[in-house]
Amino acid sequence: MTAATLSALKANTLPTRVLGKTGEHVPILGLGTGPGGMGMKNAAAIELYHQAIDMGVTYIDTAPGYERAQEQLGEVLSERRDEVFVVTKTLTADGDRALEILEESLRTLRVEQVDLAFVHHLGGLDIDAVLSKGGSLAALREAQRRGWTRYVGFTSHNQPWKSQRVLEEAEVDAVMLAMNFVDRHTYNFEEGVLPLAKEYNVGVAAMKIYGGAKGMDYHPKNQPSQLASTGSHDHRQALQYGLGLPGVAIAVVGMCSLKELQENVEWARNFEPLSPEKEAGLLNQGKAVAMKWGPHYGPVK
Repeated sequence: MTAATLSALKANTLPTRVLGKTGEHVPILGLGTGPGGMGMKNAAAIELYHQAIDMGVTYIDTAPGYERAQEQLGEVLSERRDEVFVVTKTLTADGDRALEILEESLRTLRVEQVDLAFVHHLGGLDIDAVLSKGGSLAALREAQRRGWTRYVGFTSHNQPWKSQRVLEEAEVDAVMLAMNFVDRHTYNFEEGVLPLAKEYNVGVAAMKIYGGAKGMDYHPKNQPSQLASTGSHDHRQALQYGLGLPGVAIAVVGMCSLKELQENVEWARNFEPLSPEKEAGLLNQGKAVAMKWGPHYGPVK
């Protein structure tokens, strides 16, 4: 990328949308830090995070499970906290443990408060425990009362029935769901969960819009996406699909190079929804790919 191109990218901002009931205006493209924390050297990851913020990608998603990601991001936040909507996660159904995890994340991130704390990977947790009085969702509400997080929600990759149950039985501010034109034929959060989120005005972030990293392994730098590894390189249409879903405020994408960042920023900046005909064609392509991928995030039911 030339210096002129980089300067132009930095001079512009991304389109924004309102993240549901939070009322927060967030860019339509967010940065996932899994690739940075698990596959990049610290200096390179830190530089990438700075570049992302410069280009308007100010929603940054992290988690303790992303190895060095929170430490890397902490270096950036020590200088630029006011510019970033910070998101982290707690991978547990137990409330006490959730508070411990979040407190440790605050220390690692070098902040007193995050903007959004998620119960991580709802599909892999005991849903009764999550929803109990001593569960992780109630604990994150306690963290909110303590001032540790501004908003509370959950992420979900699989078993969409669990997401439906939480939305129906508890109050959450935002969710992050695995949605792409391939996995619509397997997990189908689009038809079962998304309408509920919209009904309750819950903010929605779409993740895994390119299918995630191949084998869900972010350790090798420049690990190809599931789409790229199965022969599809039309990531722009995949982004258009995700951002075109009703109620979706933002697509969170894991990136590990300036080139990837530049591409995604340009696509987001020039976003237009797919025509009905193109969306139908894309979904038809996805049906064949879904047969190859199978339930790669875990069980459907």
